[in-house]
Amino acid sequence: MKGINLSYAQYFKKKYKYTGHFWQDRFKSIIISKDEYLLACGSYVELNPVRAGMVKDPKDYPWSSYKANAYGGEDNLIDKHIIYAKLSTDETVRKEYRAFVQQMQRKHESMRGEMDRRTIYGGSEFIQRVGKRYKIDAVIKKRGRPKKELPEEQNK
Repeated sequence: MKGINLSYAQYFKKKYKYTGHFWQDRFKSIIISKDEYLLACGSYVELNPVRAGMVKDPKDYPWSSYKANAYGGEDNLIDKHIIYAKLSTDETVRKEYRAFVQQMQRKHESMRGEMDRRTIYGGSEFIQRVGKRYKIDAVIKKRGRPKKELPEEQNK
């Protein structure tokens, strides 16, 4: 990914005579424990256009694998999702996948950006073991001092 990012950034800057920072953030990687978490991460990526406000439903975004995974649409540009392909090929799995993505969408909305700061994704035991071994936090802490609670929030 680094090589692709670097070569494209150089090409773009040269072609359009652009100077300054090209990418907003650096490439991100997350340690994932099991297949079900990998499937959850895939759904997170497929929901990016919804979170960005580009579409209301992930099936409406033309550059996503969601339509192929959730509705069985054929697309030669998309590699079959490794974990999804093991599940089955019938319509029941597609319905379950659509329900799973909707559930993940509600979960991500309730977590409000925590997934964007994740470095480890998995069960609590896995997160503790990997965090301790590699001396990293599962979630990157927000910068600055925590906000103070207002007096009326303390009484609730």
